[in-house]
Amino acid sequence: MPGGVVITGTADTGRIEAPVTLKAYLMCAFAAFGGIFFGYDTGWMGGVLGMPYFIRQYTGLQYPAPGDATAKTDFHLTARDQSLTTSILSAGTFFGAIIAGDVADFIGRRMTIITGCFVFSVGCILETASTGLAVMVVGRLIAGAGVGFISAIIILYMSEIAPKKVRGALVAGYQFCITIGILLANCVVYSTQNRDDTGSYRIPIAVQFLWAIILSTGLFFLPESPRYFVKKGKLEKAAKALCSVRGQPMESEYIQDELAEIMANHEYEMQVIPQTSYIGGWTNCFKGNITKGSSNSRRTTVGILMQMMQQLTGINFIFYFGTVFFQSLGTISNPFLITLITSLVNTCSTPLSFWMIERFGRRSILIFGAMGMIVAQFIVGIVGVTAGAPQKNNASAVQAMIAFICINIFFFAVTWGPSAWVVVGEIFPIPIRSRGVGLSTASNWFWNCIIGVITPYLVGTAPGDANLGAKVFFLWGSLCCISCAFAYFLVPEMKGLSLEQVDRMLEETNPRNSAKWVPHSTFADEMGLTHKGVAMTDDGDIEKVQHPIVSEKSAV
Repeated sequence: MPGGVVITGTADTGRIEAPVTLKAYLMCAFAAFGGIFFGYDTGWMGGVLGMPYFIRQYTGLQYPAPGDATAKTDFHLTARDQSLTTSILSAGTFFGAIIAGDVADFIGRRMTIITGCFVFSVGCILETASTGLAVMVVGRLIAGAGVGFISAIIILYMSEIAPKKVRGALVAGYQFCITIGILLANCVVYSTQNRDDTGSYRIPIAVQFLWAIILSTGLFFLPESPRYFVKKGKLEKAAKALCSVRGQPMESEYIQDELAEIMANHEYEMQVIPQTSYIGGWTNCFKGNITKGSSNSRRTTVGILMQMMQQLTGINFIFYFGTVFFQSLGTISNPFLITLITSLVNTCSTPLSFWMIERFGRRSILIFGAMGMIVAQFIVGIVGVTAGAPQKNNASAVQAMIAFICINIFFFAVTWGPSAWVVVGEIFPIPIRSRGVGLSTASNWFWNCIIGVITPYLVGTAPGDANLGAKVFFLWGSLCCISCAFAYFLVPEMKGLSLEQVDRMLEETNPRNSAKWVPHSTFADEMGLTHKGVAMTDDGDIEKVQHPIVSEKSAV
């Protein structure tokens, strides 16, 4: 840049971001591809646990003879083995998500995701090679660490580069990719379920290598997050990255205005949240009065609880243990097909959230979705303990249960599925954003792990198991009541705001009135960047430049 470029801000709240371009859509759409990792692993494990060859390989049991009802009932993995193989990935992901926040601040968002792809591939190799429980568990633990890197930082990366007007819809694309991953896994499992060799489970596992290759290769060609460079003080690189993300030249006033707003907000937040030691950086996530909406402790609590509530809706009970549960109902001849249908409902419903999340907002659809799931899950529970009880062998009642399970999936897919990720990506300020998103994502995987551990015992039929059967839906429905209250009292509305405007909104209003809040000033104006710009010289240094006259910028 010969002579350097002077970055100045604007006081116009409508000019802090460039118009949305096709390039921005495509970049976020590709980044959202990381959701396939999450979804595919959820899908293949649930199906593989019910495969005859996999059960024989991992338990040593022989195939039950035709007509031997007792042997057929006993032909399954123990609750302990189901619990361990399912939950161990979530344990690895929990730690991966926490570590990812620090790694993303050190090497950048993009390289952290690429590193996650490599770690995931190592775990996938072990999973594919396994013929017994020990190697499978180690492989899933390592693969989990890689998924933790990817799932946490993809949300961070997308939230930081997506235009504010469509940020909710684009980040919701991550959830859509999760559903596509689940569907693809169920399709592969459905096609290999009857193979009488290791290919029955190795093929579904090995397909995951493709996702790692596509995502890691593509990310080499995408720009780093401009907000990461601002955090690191590399303003020239931040400007170049922003130009690439927004499809504008360096001299564009849109680039100047948005970069100045990001810089001013970071400067403001650094005054409020001083950076000290490494430990101090983590404790910053929990500083402030939790009753104050803008405090770090409140934001971190909302992020952690948001992901906890998403998991406690019980949705992964269906996708992790759906095949096993459908087998227990007694009247379903092909439980793999029913699992595939539930995945189709999930995938086909999620795109509706792209419109809903920007039309009605995050907060409103969270409340609506929780209410819909409460009704659907209690109906499943009621039918399951009356007309649909296994001993009554009532096919019509079981079909009704499946129908309302699909309705429950629909409500989740258009509300809590995408919105939980959107809220987590939006609520944190720059100084703690990577760690806050990491902690929130770790919460998702922690509760995912808990559900994976306890569910086999909740619905298991062995001595000592709870044997709840369909009654488990009373548990999920009750937890959805808590989720509804959480969304009403604690989740603010962030639709249509830049990440910097979200900070100001949280300072000035409460969750119940947040939808009425309107931006009225910019951080660039308040921090003086409309009066004095920041000059970026040829060697990358920066210096303040005083402007004797301040005038409104003309439209580009």
